[in-house]
Amino acid sequence: MEARLALHSREVIVIECKREKNAKDCNCTYSCGTRGLCCECIRYHRERRELPACYFPAGAEKSYDRSIEHFIKLHKA
Repeated sequence: MEARLALHSREVIVIECKREKNAKDCNCTYSCGTRGLCCECIRYHRERRELPACYFPAGAEKSYDRSIEHFIKLHKA
């Protein structure tokens, strides 16, 4: 899978998605179709003002509270 990123009007950079490798490193316990597609996961959570599971430690990730407020609270402690 490739993602194309246009820089300026003429330059195009092709970025290969490493879905299988990403999926192995993914700590998310929720079953969804974006596992390993980090760009899609980030887009999904960003639309909801959230962060993806990989931003949270294992115990906090299992709560499924992906809010930015929860992330800040965890890191203030």
